[in-house]
Amino acid sequence: MYVLGRSDETAGPVLPVGRFRAPDGSHGTRVGVDANAPHAAMVVGKRGSGKTYTLGVLAEALARTDGVTPVVLDPMRAFATLPDAVPATVVQPRIPASALPPRAWCDVLSLPPHTPAGALLWQAAAESETLDAMTRFLDASGAPGGRAARNALALADAWSVFDADGTDVLDPDRATVLDCAGLPRPALAAVTRAVTDTVYAAAIAGDIDALPWVLVDEAHAVTDTAAWPGLRRLLTRGRKPGVSTVLATQRPGALPPAAVSQADLLVAHRLTARDDIDALETASPTYFESALADALPRTPGDALVVDDTGETAHDITVRERDAPHGGRSRTVT
Repeated sequence: MYVLGRSDETAGPVLPVGRFRAPDGSHGTRVGVDANAPHAAMVVGKRGSGKTYTLGVLAEALARTDGVTPVVLDPMRAFATLPDAVPATVVQPRIPASALPPRAWCDVLSLPPHTPAGALLWQAAAESETLDAMTRFLDASGAPGGRAARNALALADAWSVFDADGTDVLDPDRATVLDCAGLPRPALAAVTRAVTDTVYAAAIAGDIDALPWVLVDEAHAVTDTAAWPGLRRLLTRGRKPGVSTVLATQRPGALPPAAVSQADLLVAHRLTARDDIDALETASPTYFESALADALPRTPGDALVVDDTGETAHDITVRERDAPHGGRSRTVT
């Protein structure tokens, strides 16, 4: 098996993802992704090209691999079937209020910290551990902006994602799928930020033996929100403490430049929007000599893989999933 993301012949776990694809469409040697070391990866493709399917293939392989602990942020309920084939648990996300730093609270609730309400919210988050404690702080403050901050917290409470105990997302024996379907965008941002910060802190402290992998589907929905500082930290600083990050999106052009430039592994399915192609071409490495638009595949399930570790580019066909794919659109018949 040819291993992507590995610069030498060192041993270690490998995630099977598919086979090489020849120009005539025939399939060659099996291809896998290195899971022995941490990576920052992107999976991109227009709707229906296989982007979420490929993320599911990676999630299945990770769930079967010893020494790693995958966490999937699933905003579209595309990974609900994962436990049908591999060790995995699907849970509703619950996060402690204290998992969000004060500035993130201001961003999540759209209360700028320079406003009276935002400044008060900041102070409540800094001095409280729970949502109830934050509310009591605001009620007792009597300060200007208290009513607006209190109303914003009531909205956050209605999301039903805040809990003093929170969800334990790092299970070394199985994958954890956080079912975020139906969450409003600010709630999704809050969950994503809390999870990324929690995973990074646990890795830095050495509290987990397995290497965490954080997989985010529809990443463009949160990269311009309060979630981005947490994701950026994983992408830019997560590999040293052993955290891998995989962002999947149908709109790479909507991602911050750092999200694309930090990827050491790019899996690109079909794209047709000019701004999406331009975003990838801008970050294309010098060893990738052909025009990206010409190299992108046209058939669902096929992908162009740019491996920055090996400084190579390959055409592959992604293997079939073992669990039923939950990312298909509904139809009449």
